[in-house]
Amino acid sequence: MTLATATNEHLANVSNTLIYSAMAVYTLAFFAYIAEWIFGSRSKVSRTAAALTAEKAKAPAVTVKSAGATAVMERPQVVTRSATGARDVPDGPGAHGGDAQGDLYGRIAVSLTVVAWAVATAGVVARALSVQRAPWGNMYEFSVTFSTVAVTVYLAFLLAKKNIRWLGLPLVATVLLDLGLAVTVLYTASDQLVPALHSYWLYIHVSTAILCGAIFYVGAVGTLMYLFKDSYENKLATGGRPGRFATSVLERLPSAASLDKFSYRVNAAVFPLWTFTIIAGAIWAGDAWGRYWGWDPKETWAFITWVGYACYLHARATAGWKGRKAAYIALIAFACFLFNYYGVNIFVSGKHSYAGV
Repeated sequence: MTLATATNEHLANVSNTLIYSAMAVYTLAFFAYIAEWIFGSRSKVSRTAAALTAEKAKAPAVTVKSAGATAVMERPQVVTRSATGARDVPDGPGAHGGDAQGDLYGRIAVSLTVVAWAVATAGVVARALSVQRAPWGNMYEFSVTFSTVAVTVYLAFLLAKKNIRWLGLPLVATVLLDLGLAVTVLYTASDQLVPALHSYWLYIHVSTAILCGAIFYVGAVGTLMYLFKDSYENKLATGGRPGRFATSVLERLPSAASLDKFSYRVNAAVFPLWTFTIIAGAIWAGDAWGRYWGWDPKETWAFITWVGYACYLHARATAGWKGRKAAYIALIAFACFLFNYYGVNIFVSGKHSYAGV
């Protein structure tokens, strides 16, 4: 065994250790996020709005006297839906619910997330050094890099002072699931690339695909939360009374309108980059295989994903399709992205079969 080989193996072992260490810290962050939700109190603003909305039908009229005459006025209503379909509902305070103890656990959770992210990033770098290339040659490497980039996107939003700490719990939960699959089912020992991947397009095409996937994930979680919050607001607007658990969770989130806007902006912003990803892949295919497009399974599903998000953006701008209908299309498009990664790589044979499992 040469010195270079021994060094590479050592770096691979260091990478594995760092990834497992990151999983341990992510687990602590996961419990801290849960503590933030558990100890966070309910929002007084949301509680008051819900009470007024539920009772407005039976509320008495308001009687006023003016210039010796008596006039009867209707009780002012809580505005829950405007003419365009949006509701005038304030954003919730966040997962901590405005509670100091809940906020403390939330800040601890974010701090642990930053530590885990730094350790995972070091693991990705060590893996790259062990193979002396970009660490995106198989599904294991793609998965650990994808989860790291997804957390990077989340932390970047927090750094930009965006109110998305509510995303921390589902994000860390799925990151742990992703890393768990990576180190068990998808793990592949360090090795060199197949000849077709020896190209500078690896750095361009795959890096943008990872970034797009991470941002699409953030948009998908926002869309899912929008659907839950929209149902919650609908129930309040019609005089319904949601359960205590649903009320405690959903009233802390941003309003349905805010979540819808957030998801739309995220998906709309990354869509051009996904378009570039497909074009870059086609150019790389022309260099590697002598043809730009051959309807390989991964090419096909990448295009289907593109069509899905194009339909979402079109629906989002079309009267009658805004809101829940458009949200369903966005989730279908993200499901196509997931199948393109897991389903095509594992279960479908093609020129992009680099799973290594």
